[in-house]
Amino acid sequence: MAEGLRILTEARETGRLPRILFYAAANADHPLVHALSIDVEMAGGESIQTTPDILSKLSGKDNPQAVVGVFDEFDRTLADLDRNSAGIWLVAERLRDPGNLGTILRTADAVGAGGLILIGECVDPFSVEAVRASMGALFTVPVVRSGWEEFLGWLRHGPGQLVGLSLDTTHDYRGATYAAPTFLLTGNEAQGMPTDYAAARTA
Repeated sequence: MAEGLRILTEARETGRLPRILFYAAANADHPLVHALSIDVEMAGGESIQTTPDILSKLSGKDNPQAVVGVFDEFDRTLADLDRNSAGIWLVAERLRDPGNLGTILRTADAVGAGGLILIGECVDPFSVEAVRASMGALFTVPVVRSGWEEFLGWLRHGPGQLVGLSLDTTHDYRGATYAAPTFLLTGNEAQGMPTDYAAARTA
């Protein structure tokens, strides 16, 4: 589920339309709401005019946005990624906090990263909290969920430098040499990066 006219409009521009669109009656004549409603219905979805109270219950917020969209999940696999489409990729291992996931997605969007690869038991990127924290970046940055061995196998079958991010190091990131595509690997918020993951780094 995603909230807000700006986020839903950005999703629409990337080809993602909600299966169900809820919007406040007071905003029915807004040109962007009207266009979004038409596109949803033309795609076979439902467009429902409702009240602020219903929107509040849907979003769990006292001051809900004017529109709320319910989307189908759009999982990707490693095979869907073109590693040569970007010079930098982000990889997160056992990421647990939806706010952190949203921040990483927004950062990836800002720097033009190719996508975010989630390793192991990570927070659900489609949870309401994660979608809200991403501020729409979930619709613009490809997200893939993978196991560690699966990711390593995929990485080794093509170009790619795996760079580990850690406080336990003597190497300054500003002095390192990077080769595109670079995959930046970060560990769990509380426990950091496992030793076997660190051993797999190429930088």
